[in-house]
Amino acid sequence: MLLTRVYDALLTVVYPQVCRVCLGSVEERALGVACRKCWESTRIFNGPETICWKCGALLLEEEISADQSKDIRCHRCDSDSFTAARAVGLYENALRVSVLESKRRPHLSSVLINLLLDAAQREPLNKTTCVIPVPLHEKRLRERGFNQASVIAEALAKHLKLPLDETSLTRIRGSEKYRAGLDPKGRRDTVSKAFLVRYPRLVADETILLIDDVFTTGATVNACAEALIKANARAVFVLTIARGKS
Repeated sequence: MLLTRVYDALLTVVYPQVCRVCLGSVEERALGVACRKCWESTRIFNGPETICWKCGALLLEEEISADQSKDIRCHRCDSDSFTAARAVGLYENALRVSVLESKRRPHLSSVLINLLLDAAQREPLNKTTCVIPVPLHEKRLRERGFNQASVIAEALAKHLKLPLDETSLTRIRGSEKYRAGLDPKGRRDTVSKAFLVRYPRLVADETILLIDDVFTTGATVNACAEALIKANARAVFVLTIARGKS
């Protein structure tokens, strides 16, 4: 612990890490690419927020009890195939730059891993039996060199002591590289029937923790969940680093 504090102190002086949010100095390696103040200004979901029980969309800022939360629905996600989706917090400040960094290099900060673990161990995600990352198309994987969802999934599977399955779910069709300008229907069209379960026996009767970096419209994770449910998965719960503002 003392060695870590000394290292962090030297790091801020000799090799200062610039906060990707405010351009200030990051005080500790564990914070990743954002300083403590920017982490504190990021809305992290701690459990009692008023969110849609199914898709995890933030509906109100006020807190509610666990019993009440089960009845909250936005109804925009009623037809989605996943059972429920959760995120560490909103796609803003420290979480936004952490997501962008996860696409640049295969590394997760300690603070982000701990936040992901906390979310994964809360209801309703805490009854999953295996971890599956959202796969990249082979062309995109070659371009990037790694799959950021796999990096997250590997860390979670290790800490949760759950099996990691990176082979059963595959992406058989690519999509447009930049989809930010598409409406929800457009996003869903780009991933429709883009995923296939190659080994149905491995997912049959499993309660799956499906991992991705960001939940925006839910199109990608829904397409994955649809393929997994079709292959007889018992349920599909989604966990992402961040959730787009609804």
